[in-house]
Amino acid sequence: MAFKFAAAALLSATALAAPAAAQQYAPALGNDLLAQPGGPNALTARCDSYLTAFDKQFSALAKAKGKATIENTLLPFDKMSALLGGASGEFALYREVLTTAEERDAASDCEVRIEEAANRMSLSRPLYDRIAAVDGSAADAETQFYLSNTVRDFELSGVALDADKRAKVKELNDEISKIGAEFDKNIAESGKSITALPSELTGLPQDFIDAHPADASGLVTLTTDYPDYVPVVSFADNDALRERLARAYFSRAYPENNDLLKQLFAKRQELAEVMGYPDYAALMLKNRMVDTPDKVQALIEDMAAAAAPAAKAEYDRKQALLDKLRPGKTLYRSFDNNWLMEQVKEQDYQLDAQEVRQYFTYENTRDGTFALTERLFGVKITPWETPLWHEDAEAYEISENGKVIGRFYLDSHPRDGKYKHGNAIPIRAAIPGKSVPVAALVMNLPKGGYETGLMMHDSVDTFFHEFGHLLHMLFGNVDYYGTNMMGVEWDFVEAPSQMLEEWMYDYDTLATFAKNEKGEVIPRELVAKMDRARYFNQGYFFTRQLGYSNASLAYHRLPLSEDIDATYREKVEAYDLIGIPDNTHNPAAWGHLNGYAAGYYTYMWSNVVAKDMFTRFQAAGLGDVATAKAYRERVLAPGGSKPAADLVADFLGRPVSLDAYREHMKIAAESE
Repeated sequence: MAFKFAAAALLSATALAAPAAAQQYAPALGNDLLAQPGGPNALTARCDSYLTAFDKQFSALAKAKGKATIENTLLPFDKMSALLGGASGEFALYREVLTTAEERDAASDCEVRIEEAANRMSLSRPLYDRIAAVDGSAADAETQFYLSNTVRDFELSGVALDADKRAKVKELNDEISKIGAEFDKNIAESGKSITALPSELTGLPQDFIDAHPADASGLVTLTTDYPDYVPVVSFADNDALRERLARAYFSRAYPENNDLLKQLFAKRQELAEVMGYPDYAALMLKNRMVDTPDKVQALIEDMAAAAAPAAKAEYDRKQALLDKLRPGKTLYRSFDNNWLMEQVKEQDYQLDAQEVRQYFTYENTRDGTFALTERLFGVKITPWETPLWHEDAEAYEISENGKVIGRFYLDSHPRDGKYKHGNAIPIRAAIPGKSVPVAALVMNLPKGGYETGLMMHDSVDTFFHEFGHLLHMLFGNVDYYGTNMMGVEWDFVEAPSQMLEEWMYDYDTLATFAKNEKGEVIPRELVAKMDRARYFNQGYFFTRQLGYSNASLAYHRLPLSEDIDATYREKVEAYDLIGIPDNTHNPAAWGHLNGYAAGYYTYMWSNVVAKDMFTRFQAAGLGDVATAKAYRERVLAPGGSKPAADLVADFLGRPVSLDAYREHMKIAAESE
């Protein structure tokens, strides 16, 4: 689950099948190529058109004379940024979802060109000098905040360096963009598979077995895509099968991406040094809520200390069960954790994940999430009639008081060459009177109804999480592209998505859509079991995620890693008791190392913020529309128009605190 970060956070206005009146920030580029890509040459031509329009605006603003004002400088800069951002979001989506390798390659090449243009803009001394000269003292608070942040971001880009160093910074940024694009491409094309005997599928749900018939040679094919991988490692009784598929999963994009990671980390370190920083982590964290590597390290340690008691108790509990089920086998560095987790939940909480699955299909989860959104926020979600790029893709629009306020795409099921994870892509920002927001969710969830497409509760989690991002994008209500939700501190962006996950355990919410094939509503007693069992494995979850955070930070500090896998194991195992199996290569397919760099801790810090914000819903009731209205108006709508800490304080009436997270971990430890 992720959030797409592209082109220096310049994501927005595009011409994706939107009304002409909503295309003020996009060039007139003719037919919608998202619906009818027309091949790689047409995509390249569309990219050329975007960049030609950008170059024209960039040249005019950089050469402008006379007194710089908000009207003649900041507004044109905002329009130009939105144009470049729209292209970035659009081509990120093309790369992730288009159906031929040639089209995806053309989209990836365009992304690199867009990032090169963003780098050129951020290092333009004439542009910086003009924007820095704007007097915003009489402007409103949003404008002043945007102007101040724009000047800051230029300076963090290295614009104040001498000409030779600026040229070096641009060269390094361009190289980093190219390496990152190749890294992402390798992951997208890294799907692997294994074969198994039908007899090895014991323990897996019957609908899963039915959906995987043996071929003419009598073998079943299992892929590393989530709809295969997650059920197998969770339910298969055959230890060897779980290990074979997990080893294939953990070797995706290896060894090619390990070599690219070394190059990526080295180029980022060189960039930091040219710009006068000790390491890349120190550079990239300057505009975050947690703004130094030492503060991030301290946060990791504080959160790990709170999670450690639960993690230790969980480890002992799983090892004790493993002693009974597989005498002589140890949990440490094994492939048994997911399977054991389900075994413990079934034994100690009487919770059978396969029983839970019968109440969740993709369609009812989607419709239930839509209905929850409509109830909480007083909006309406209906199909959007627009051409689409694949039969699995869907399109919807969201309306309020009869007026369309946003549109979105869903591409929710795996296929060859498609992006393998789950993420949200902003395509056009919400700017009153200028653009209707457009966004896309790209996921890899099971396809089909009750016979072949039952979903684990974790997959429901994925949909809720990504939809939380979507609401953040669609409910924005700011005056500038630069103060839309992409302008918020990057270590806050996961908080709205993580908070929406809490509704997955609310019976009143689940009862509206969680129904089995007979139409029977999920029993209240089953939801109660799910709620009790949710705390089991939370210690493990947080300590492992904190281990990941530790690794992503370490990769971007000196000394640079000479062995990608060894560093990963060392840094993750500093917090994770189970550890990383030998001869596995997780970093090669860890896409966050490109987009999030040293900032994987974002997920953990955002989780702290999400749990804290959720306390207000807990007090008022999860269906309380007044609280939802306040949340929308004070957290989602302002986007990045003020510091994230202020948004949270506006909603909670106090500063953010770790107290709710610590209480969560206390409950987890005591539930053992």
